[in-house]
Amino acid sequence: MNQKLEDMLQLALETPEGERERTEDLNVGFDGETKSWELIVKYRGSLDALERMGVTVEYLLAGYAVLTVPEGLVERVAEIPEIEYVEKPKRFFYEAVGPAEESCIAQVTRRDPFLSGKGVLLAVLDSGIDYRLPEFRKEDGSTRIRYLWDQTLMPEPFPEVPIGNGTVLPDVFLRQPPEGFSMGVEFDSFQIDQALEADDQYSQFRMLPTVDTTGHGTAVAGIAAGSSDFYRGTAPGAELLIVKLGLPDASAFPRTTEIMRGVTYAVNKAAQLQMPLVINLSFGNSYGAHDGSSLLERFLDSAAEAGRTAICVGSGNEAASGGHLAGSLTENFQGTDSYFGANVVSNVTSGVGIGTGVFSGNTGRSENTVVRTVRLAAVELAVAEYERNLNVQLWKNYSDEYRIRLLSPGGKEAEISGRTEGGKFTLRLEQTDILVFFGEPAPYSAAQEIYLEFLPAERPYIDSGIWSFLLEPVRVVTGRYYFYLPSGAVRNSGTGFYRSTPQVTLTIPSTAARVITVGAYDSTYDAYADFSGRGYADPDRTLGVVTAGMAKPDLVAPGVGILAPDVYGGYTPVTGTSFATPIVSGSAALLMEWGIVRGNDPFLYGEKVKAYLRKGARPLRGEEIYPNERVGWGKLCVAESLPD
Repeated sequence: MNQKLEDMLQLALETPEGERERTEDLNVGFDGETKSWELIVKYRGSLDALERMGVTVEYLLAGYAVLTVPEGLVERVAEIPEIEYVEKPKRFFYEAVGPAEESCIAQVTRRDPFLSGKGVLLAVLDSGIDYRLPEFRKEDGSTRIRYLWDQTLMPEPFPEVPIGNGTVLPDVFLRQPPEGFSMGVEFDSFQIDQALEADDQYSQFRMLPTVDTTGHGTAVAGIAAGSSDFYRGTAPGAELLIVKLGLPDASAFPRTTEIMRGVTYAVNKAAQLQMPLVINLSFGNSYGAHDGSSLLERFLDSAAEAGRTAICVGSGNEAASGGHLAGSLTENFQGTDSYFGANVVSNVTSGVGIGTGVFSGNTGRSENTVVRTVRLAAVELAVAEYERNLNVQLWKNYSDEYRIRLLSPGGKEAEISGRTEGGKFTLRLEQTDILVFFGEPAPYSAAQEIYLEFLPAERPYIDSGIWSFLLEPVRVVTGRYYFYLPSGAVRNSGTGFYRSTPQVTLTIPSTAARVITVGAYDSTYDAYADFSGRGYADPDRTLGVVTAGMAKPDLVAPGVGILAPDVYGGYTPVTGTSFATPIVSGSAALLMEWGIVRGNDPFLYGEKVKAYLRKGARPLRGEEIYPNERVGWGKLCVAESLPD
């Protein structure tokens, strides 16, 4: 087992391509035509040796790169000393279920100091934008978009197309990727303006063939920075940088690599333009330890420290989806009784106990000794009908050892053990194959993952009904366990854990420490929105970088029934943390205009923006303790976030 390769990548490499294609996630990042993998690496030094091997290298920020590697070379690439760690891409899901006056925005935009976000670059990485809408144009009709990078387009010579004044664009206008990248096409404000002047929509499309097919990015950009006679976003004076994220396959969801490229592009453009930068990320996924340890989370932490930058990320809509369950195999209590029953750990005055069985005799402990009783745990998972596949992640402390038994809906049972060569095996229960992989701690994560992929054996769907995981302690130190399912966007609504845990349901990458993590509340009722991803309320959490004591989300913004521009030229109410996030992104732009552009505080970026937004947050109905796992420091109030 190569310790430089993440668990999911190792499992994918050990799984035949035909079997990977049947799964939800294992084949993400693999190109079946070229038989190559797109991989994310953390490296040091030079990667010139890889280019001589035929590996394509795209350099990103802060020692990260994206590689395109023939499948047969992946192990060899990981062995070179310059490579520190390797991950495969993951799919991300838009978090969708006018900015509200509830957020104290009008107090600073419609009266002194009359902020608008002017002089700040606001980057929206999403599904694209309808650049023709009046919300994204200046009073003279020209565009407010400085650059638009459509990662889905193929580079080619710019066609000769008549424009409004009868002239023709020459061939020197090429459709090319941004400098330093090999995918997509970049358009600048001049090219966008030329398209806007074209006589008809057909000519516009030929000149600038980018389309927001879902409308998600258009709504997000409008909420963050829209400006027209009929609609004003949070920061209507900000300049826009748009990245339409690549959609590499029929799933229509972007991957980790497209996002990392987009962030790198935005940071580089802001440096070239010498402008403060706000990046809006309104998407996430549920794969990972949710502790800040993945390469994407660490990359965003590095990007948040590059230049004068603030990154806002939605907390996701997974809190009420039933996709997470956490628990403990231990129970703490005070006592001096020498008999504890079955499955009891011995204990010492320090409160640490290891072992199983019935204990009897004198422990010599004091009356204040903490006794830890170890018990079995049964985790029940409901699988709805017509579920084509399903993966289950179990994350635990590596020091803990559990015996795991899996029971199928029809009563079949199998033991899941990591004592197999390579930690990978396949078992069958009823008409479902279960691919099992026992991971190891990684250089950037102390947690252990047990990954299970459920696949139909001889029919189109896996067995529906109640699947049960029985956890029996073998050696217990912490006893904590964390189950996760894929995002609710890709599983049936009836699939989820019984007695699910709404805490620690933030989607990744909102779990990165240095981003501003944004949850949602319902401004009509002044109350937390139950779908909004919750953070770290577990005082016994022992996994990873983000452990007990760190509060996420940072704050909440209106996220229910927000009016936003749509691609049909009208306005539609939208719901989700996707749409709470751009309200905070626009607010960050307002603060950075006040501080950096106007010279009141040239250091108002990064963690300082987060601190100011937290300080200005106001309480919500029913929330008594702050910060908490639902709403962080409270609801957004821009007016109170500005220094006196």
